[in-house]
Amino acid sequence: MQNILILVSLLCFNFGISQEPPGTFSLEDAITYALENNRQVKNAIHDIAAAKSEKRETRATGLPQINGNIDYQNFFKQQVQVIPSDFSDANSELVPVVFGTSQNVNASATLSQLIFDGSYIVGLNASKAFLEYSENAKTKTDLDVRKAVINAYGNVLLTEESISVINRNIKVLEENLEDITKMYNNGLEEEESMEQLQITLTSIKSNLNNTIRLKAIAYQMLNITLGLPLEHPTKVSDNLEILTNTYIESTIVDLPNNVKNTVTYKIADNNKVSKELLVRLEQSKALPSLSVFLTGGYNSFGNDFTFFNNDQDYFGYAVFGASLNIPIFSSGFRSARTQRAKIDLEIAENNLIDTEQRVKLEILTAKSNFRFTVEDYQNKQKNLLLAKRIETKNETKFFEGIASSFDLRQAQTQLYRAQQELLQAMLDVVNSNAELEAALNTPINN
Repeated sequence: MQNILILVSLLCFNFGISQEPPGTFSLEDAITYALENNRQVKNAIHDIAAAKSEKRETRATGLPQINGNIDYQNFFKQQVQVIPSDFSDANSELVPVVFGTSQNVNASATLSQLIFDGSYIVGLNASKAFLEYSENAKTKTDLDVRKAVINAYGNVLLTEESISVINRNIKVLEENLEDITKMYNNGLEEEESMEQLQITLTSIKSNLNNTIRLKAIAYQMLNITLGLPLEHPTKVSDNLEILTNTYIESTIVDLPNNVKNTVTYKIADNNKVSKELLVRLEQSKALPSLSVFLTGGYNSFGNDFTFFNNDQDYFGYAVFGASLNIPIFSSGFRSARTQRAKIDLEIAENNLIDTEQRVKLEILTAKSNFRFTVEDYQNKQKNLLLAKRIETKNETKFFEGIASSFDLRQAQTQLYRAQQELLQAMLDVVNSNAELEAALNTPINN
């Protein structure tokens, strides 16, 4: 027994460990995890399950239905009727009598079947259309969550890279300040030169503190997007520069602009189909409906409650029937509702055309933005190289006494700005690629 308890404890412990979310994510790992654990995705999955249940519910209404019924009545004060004492004499005295027993039981079962109903046929198509809409909405949610994960992951990488760059800059500034302080103490440099570097160093350290705070927020935003607790110790394994170069080499920008393949267009088309079904539903209400039923049961009567006795008499009965409902005149009610449904259909058709044009423009814009961010990234790379050369030249001139401390500070500020612009350009490439993928539905359809 002790060994069994130990084994069970180990299994429970291992199961608990297996349920723990991972701590380190690559970008693809983060996307995969979010598409399973993000709360919006979970809700979209529930919506699909609900749509499937609604489809089964609608189909079941046209299938045979069996209902049972048991009634018990106890007339503790029975109703009195009057009858003439002599049926041959119209003026005879009326005599009060009581019909029936004080207690009775009726048990029955009814089988019903819908034979024809136009609204039922339309309802089946509507439930199928709703399921298709829910599936498209789930695809749209997946695309949005995927894009959100890429943006959040990219922001984390940006803050990580920024902190690394700023720390390197601080180290170089502190070394320069130490050298200039020695020169100042030996009377070889002016106090202003030391103060200029101190101003730059203070500014950079302040920027570092702010970036560290932004890093914490970026990780929390990533956790929310992944569906993790806010304070989960998440780590990232990808590198912003490698990620950027991977997306630059992508051929997604050369894919055709297949608007009708996008989920936004499909959802608009789902809306049009639903409006068509509403028109058909209103038109079907002018058609007759037919259903049949079969009912069988037993009755029992008595002045005392003896219905569970073996010698109690039960009397059976059975009935078959049909019900035909024929709409004849509605004072224009059905016609008005049909006309309104047709107007809604025309609006949906116009919205579909507008959606097609808008999605086409979104794809063209996304491709243009992606090309621009790639070009901008390449330009920022060149600018950073130039800024480094300028800063190195000014640092050399400064220590040789040719350039002023103001010139050095200006060159350093320009270098730091170029570094941040390059990092932002990397993030822009990643985000613009995500926008283009979402516009083309590439990650889902391929």
